[in-house]
Amino acid sequence: MTQPLDPGMFDACARVTPLIRVGDKWTAKIIRCLEAGPRRFSELRVPLRGITAKVLTGTLRAMERDGLVTRTAYAEIPARVEYELSPLGRTLLKPLAAACEWAAAHMAEVTRARGVHEPL
Repeated sequence: MTQPLDPGMFDACARVTPLIRVGDKWTAKIIRCLEAGPRRFSELRVPLRGITAKVLTGTLRAMERDGLVTRTAYAEIPARVEYELSPLGRTLLKPLAAACEWAAAHMAEVTRARGVHEPL
């Protein structure tokens, strides 16, 4: 028989919004888009097919607030804004690469397991 779960198992965790939001639909993809260097908003939308301007703006703002990206606005005409991974954001590249490797290696198994269950 397994031991009961410890009611205090998450006591050491922050009692606020999770520190990283890489589990959402877009953050990890945006991190990958910024891996090679700064990008403009319009550049990010190209590989992120399906993301609305509103969602991209909100995600970038949340990432900036969390210290994962920096936003640089240039005093030019037309206005130019670039987003870049911060040093903190760069620390997520290795774990995200590992998650991508795991997904590639196990996609067939996950797909089979999902096929056994009826859609939600």
